[in-house]
Amino acid sequence: MTLAFTLCSVNYLAQAHTLGDSLKKHNPDFRFVIGLVDKLDTKDIDTSKLPDYPLLELDKIQIADLSGMCARYDITELNTAVKPYYLDYFLRNNPEATNIIYFDPDIIVFDKLTHLEESLQKYDIVVTPHTTTPYNDTKWQNEEDIVNTGVFNFGFVAIRRSVSARKMVDWWCQKLEKECLIDLCNGLFVDQHWADFFPVYFDNVLINKHLGYNVAYWNLHERICTEKDGRWFINNSTALQFFHYSGYLIAKPNEVSKYQNRINFEDRPDIVALFELYRNELLKNNELYWKHFKCDYIKPPKIKRYLRVRKYLKLPLEKLAQLVES
Repeated sequence: MTLAFTLCSVNYLAQAHTLGDSLKKHNPDFRFVIGLVDKLDTKDIDTSKLPDYPLLELDKIQIADLSGMCARYDITELNTAVKPYYLDYFLRNNPEATNIIYFDPDIIVFDKLTHLEESLQKYDIVVTPHTTTPYNDTKWQNEEDIVNTGVFNFGFVAIRRSVSARKMVDWWCQKLEKECLIDLCNGLFVDQHWADFFPVYFDNVLINKHLGYNVAYWNLHERICTEKDGRWFINNSTALQFFHYSGYLIAKPNEVSKYQNRINFEDRPDIVALFELYRNELLKNNELYWKHFKCDYIKPPKIKRYLRVRKYLKLPLEKLAQLVES
């Protein structure tokens, strides 16, 4: 059995719902779980809007230092830090799952993932690089940005139940317990730089360069999208497996992603329909309702930033009380 999961807080449930619907459409034999990095019982929620998929709340997966991780991390860091802990939970509690696949919530699956399942018959770990060809301009993002954020994009990772995958999960948990930070000056960018070690530290890792995987703003310079008879293809020949809408906001429908300036809809009419589809699915799945909920685990950012730099600034603890009151 193949188990697929995503991670999000309540404010991203529309994205997770949309991902789940796309998996159900193309891969109905997969089991899909939403790992909820949040709490439901503290919020006044219209339960009729909840997605019809299992919601596995973070406090149910038995992380030993969960309170410490919540104190250290902001919402992005925490959602990425718990990724291997969910992998660990599924390995321990779902012995029937031979394959486990993680997708970021802002992904839509467009095809039956036969190619991926075939890869997992041969390999224990599957990862995707951000790009397979160089950029030939000076726009953002560029190779320097990839050096800063990681060669591979861990909006996706797949494992086969195996000794090698078990070792990887254990090591990744150890690293992300305290070092899943957005701290580029010290060489850290959440979970991704640690995962750059996977092909070096662990056996039987596939660096998957299939052009239909993890299509996103960072590799659209090398991938043209076309629709034929209801199916999407890359460069007219390769079936689109899944599209990653990283940085897209329905409040800014004319921007491909807030993280870049290379790709725009005027120059790339081939992707317009893909983004219209995504926007419509998010609205159908109550994006405007979910987006305003606050995550229970996260302290206000300015307090968190203060705690992170206090040891360097050598400021007194009394300043924290002033920040909390302001």
